[in-house]
Amino acid sequence: MRRYLIFAYAILGYLLSMVSLTFLILWVYPWSFMEYYIDRSMVSLDIHPIVVDIALVILFGLQHSIMARSFFKEKLWGKLSDAVKSATYSLASSICLVLIFYFWQPIDGYLWDFQDGTLYWVMSIIYIAGWLIAFVSTFIIDHFELFGLHQGYRVFRGASVPISQFQTRFLYKHVRHPIQAGTIIGIWATPTMSYTHLLFSISMTAYILIGLHFEEKSLVATFGEKYRDYIGNTPILVPRFTKH
Repeated sequence: MRRYLIFAYAILGYLLSMVSLTFLILWVYPWSFMEYYIDRSMVSLDIHPIVVDIALVILFGLQHSIMARSFFKEKLWGKLSDAVKSATYSLASSICLVLIFYFWQPIDGYLWDFQDGTLYWVMSIIYIAGWLIAFVSTFIIDHFELFGLHQGYRVFRGASVPISQFQTRFLYKHVRHPIQAGTIIGIWATPTMSYTHLLFSISMTAYILIGLHFEEKSLVATFGEKYRDYIGNTPILVPRFTKH
């Protein structure tokens, strides 16, 4: 019974991750079919919008950073299986995103606003390309492992945990973190850059860069000299267009 429950929990965590991330992708773009998006709040609060929005991003960042750290996983979650840890992380991440969607407060004004024309379509194409890069990159490494589904499936089948393999395939030959690179493109490329969206883009980019600093340390600790060589030969987010 335990393995069925863990696998069901992993499926729940995976599905919630997919739903919340899909909504995020739609939420940051002014789609006409979206009743609520980054510039149209679900609820109005009698608190300065910048205070609310920054607090939501900080909550999201703390959840991701703290729950991903080894001291949290080993000391506080030491007795739990990797499947339960991964599913709980996915569930908590989804909840934090839902809180952002629900409580995010709009700020008046626009940095740019292209309703039609060449720049509208250029921004829209870049937006789609960015999220496609992020999505495809999850499958290059292991999409289902990344979101905790494989861990639950291994418990269900009674399979052993595979040894982590260092790979640099496809997009990972050009940048070390294409998922984050695509995400940054996706949150910045919009034909309508309101000050609300600008705050989100700046704060989430800052979180991603801080998170990458700690992730790089973790990857060096895991893969050692191989990853150090990878750092020396491959840029972190922006590909090189000339040989060095």
